[in-house]
Amino acid sequence: MPDETVPRPATTHDAPEPEASSRALGALGCGGAALVGMLLLVCMLAWGAWASTDFPRVAPEEMADRALQRSQEAYTVLGFTRTIRPGVEKLGVSTENTLSSDFCYDGGLLGLKDETIDGAYSMSHSWALDHVPASQAVPGLRRLHRFLADEGWEVTSYSEGTPGGSWDLFVQRNDGDERMSFTWYPDREYFTGGASVPCAYDPQWKNGDVGPAGDNQRPPAFGPAPKS
Repeated sequence: MPDETVPRPATTHDAPEPEASSRALGALGCGGAALVGMLLLVCMLAWGAWASTDFPRVAPEEMADRALQRSQEAYTVLGFTRTIRPGVEKLGVSTENTLSSDFCYDGGLLGLKDETIDGAYSMSHSWALDHVPASQAVPGLRRLHRFLADEGWEVTSYSEGTPGGSWDLFVQRNDGDERMSFTWYPDREYFTGGASVPCAYDPQWKNGDVGPAGDNQRPPAFGPAPKS
């Protein structure tokens, strides 16, 4: 009897070849899918790092005015009526009315960098009152707490303090680009407030300039908003 042979399966010569990307992913298996996902994540983070430094070009004077407006609105809601002259004589003790600017930073890809951005700055306004009794501070802070929450600010911290402890209110909005903070110290009857506005590029910045842009701003006398 002749030897039996197993027939070979028929082949289809006109079947299309798999695409190169499919062959590659098939060869890599699960690892290939993970690699593609990692590449997409890296691209997204790189885009986020670039977008985070895409600041508007605004003069420091204008950003200082914005910070002052935030402070003035809160000051008015708190019910304070005193006018604070510019400057500070003794930090933490006397009245205060100051403007300051700080550097803006590039977080970089995957957060590996922490470098200042030339020409970019963040403006903030700080103020303080001495001789603020509980009869003013307590209802004022409670009223401000409700007002800011109603205005769309995110209250990140609010504490009415333990006996003798400080009262604190911290808020932010626009993903933390704008912030305000308020603290009252019962033992010293001392009240502080502050507002910071988003980063911006100084249109007048030149290569070789040092320090944060806008660090020479000086506020006017500070008080409640005028009645309309």
